[in-house]
Amino acid sequence: MDKISIIPIVGVALSLAIILQLGRTYWRLRHIPGPFPACITNFQRVGWVKTKRAHLILQDMHKKYGEVVRIGPNMVSFSNPEVIPTVYPARSGFPKGDFYVTLRPYTRGGGALHAVFNTTEEDLHKQIKSPIAPMFTPANTPSFEGLVDEVLTCIHEKLDENFIANSEIFNLGQWLQYFAFDVMGTMTFSKRYGFLDTGKDVGRMLGTIVDFMRDAAPMTQIPWLDWALRKNRIGDSIQRLFGKTASLGILGFVGKAIKERQELLSKGDFKVSDEKSGRKDFLTRFIELQQNDPKIPPWAPTAWTFSNVIAGSDSVGSLMRTTMFNLLVYPHTLEKLHDELRSAGVSRPYPKWSEIRNLLYLDACVQEGARMHPPFALPFERVVPAGGITILGYYLPGGTVVGGSPYVVNRHRETFGRDAEFWRPERWLESDEGHKRKLEQGVLTFGAGRRVCLGKHVGILEIKKLISFLVLNYDIRVVNPEKFELENSWFFFQRGLYATIRKRPDAVAVKNQQV
Repeated sequence: MDKISIIPIVGVALSLAIILQLGRTYWRLRHIPGPFPACITNFQRVGWVKTKRAHLILQDMHKKYGEVVRIGPNMVSFSNPEVIPTVYPARSGFPKGDFYVTLRPYTRGGGALHAVFNTTEEDLHKQIKSPIAPMFTPANTPSFEGLVDEVLTCIHEKLDENFIANSEIFNLGQWLQYFAFDVMGTMTFSKRYGFLDTGKDVGRMLGTIVDFMRDAAPMTQIPWLDWALRKNRIGDSIQRLFGKTASLGILGFVGKAIKERQELLSKGDFKVSDEKSGRKDFLTRFIELQQNDPKIPPWAPTAWTFSNVIAGSDSVGSLMRTTMFNLLVYPHTLEKLHDELRSAGVSRPYPKWSEIRNLLYLDACVQEGARMHPPFALPFERVVPAGGITILGYYLPGGTVVGGSPYVVNRHRETFGRDAEFWRPERWLESDEGHKRKLEQGVLTFGAGRRVCLGKHVGILEIKKLISFLVLNYDIRVVNPEKFELENSWFFFQRGLYATIRKRPDAVAVKNQQV
């Protein structure tokens, strides 16, 4: 048989193999409703993400096909919070999918960097989470208040200096982001990054994080393509050639900070930021944990610090912006919150955590902000264990990837009400404790189960402190709210929160009394 006659045979064989694979792929989840392309390819999901509005596309799919929708050959999305305890249990057994592999920054020397958030290996997750978990417990949260107050003092000064005197329109959303980053800089490195001090994106750190997420988000939908194009030496070289090195910039910053701190600690020259309490910043704690426990891998301090820089700042800033935006757009809720703070006799200018942590309407506003605009807006993917599971009457065989988008799940009308698309903090106060608990358990913003967000309680402290400070001390008016834009690049970015600001008359009186 000559070579020419072999070519058609090979072609037929390949075609049959492809047809059989497509048939097998289609057949496996044929009982799950969804758009036809989802049966054979994930590339349409890449297209959704590239539009930067995948959350709306997925929401429309659930309206069309129901609460369980097939969105890929092996991917199923759900919209009903009832499924949360099944897919995100407190026990092990539902590992994260390869979606998260794409969120690991790649280094030539060490490969992809695992972190608490992005590792898919259950044993490794336990190994790197357990040592730092005590730092983020509710009981330890108040220990961060002094550092938050330090940054509150800075934003107080800068708002008064730059915007009070001339009543000019300014980008409030940007300054809230600066605050969130400078708080995390203070907690992690014992010093602010300098965003508030300069009024600028120092070292283009914010822009670098946006670039990193924009590059990674489409790849989360086809993880093997991420490996083929980016997470290898050839792909990495090409990325460097075209300047696609956002993660390397962040890792470089983190690596330099760790090296400098290690040198200072070895010489005994480093002093903690809060000398009265002796409280150590995150970086010192991370380094000491690794040095004192040989079971902790040497790269762990880098992974922990990298997570603080990215997720620990941007997600908190996102929740601050959405809460303030909705308070300003719905001014009756803003005044209701102001009245609660005044009635509670909260300290000014800087509210104390002990005074505000249990205020009902403040808590309702923060809960509603977290529900309305989660910082992450693509499905949290998990792999179904061997034996399969049944959700809402649909059987999912072992190996199926399943997940819920916080944006979609948080707007489930049967759970949160017919007005679930709208801001209404009162929904958290209208029923008994049992119903409120159901609402809280139905919000997927911070994840759920054993992989719930580690920094949730610290983030809530920051948000409540800042929102209370702004509402008590300033009369803020939103300008052109229609310019408030959303971008879903896995991180749910916001832009265009413009406002004017002036002192509240009663805040001026308090300041004069203090003087």
